[in-house]
Amino acid sequence: MNWLANLAQQRTPWILLAVTAFIFEIVALFFQYKMGLEPCIMCIYQRTAMLGLLVAGLIGAIKPSHFIFRFLGIVTWATASIWGYLIAREHIDMQTTTDPFAFSCEFEPNFPLPLHEWIPNFFAATGDCGNIDWEFLGKSMPAWMEVIFAAFSIVLITVVFARLIIKKSL
Repeated sequence: MNWLANLAQQRTPWILLAVTAFIFEIVALFFQYKMGLEPCIMCIYQRTAMLGLLVAGLIGAIKPSHFIFRFLGIVTWATASIWGYLIAREHIDMQTTTDPFAFSCEFEPNFPLPLHEWIPNFFAATGDCGNIDWEFLGKSMPAWMEVIFAAFSIVLITVVFARLIIKKSL
């Protein structure tokens, strides 16, 4: 249990978080530019949540022994993984609903800054949220993203709770 509780104080797990998120970003760009799958607005939001996980890993890796960096990394990790999960869940609902008026898919991301204009190759949405253009083992891409974000969230919760239990027992 001590090993698990001390993970957040080591640099390697934070770098692993950042590298894993970076690989998922590369995979998303591969799907877009090599396989021709156009991302919808929900895909862009999930991509942004994954970018948040990458940033969380980098923040935590700066100085994991320092409380502020560890805390900011954990908060960013929690926000990105939970937000990504909720967006993926909503995207699945959009794809599986039988009511054509239940959901509407925006055309431009609702970011505080016009990222879709500044970096359109990464943030521009060109696809339709209701389309299922890719499946693997019977699951659509948003369903796999739900699994991925859930896994990131479970790892975070496990590490945080292990840390709290160890701290409490000291």
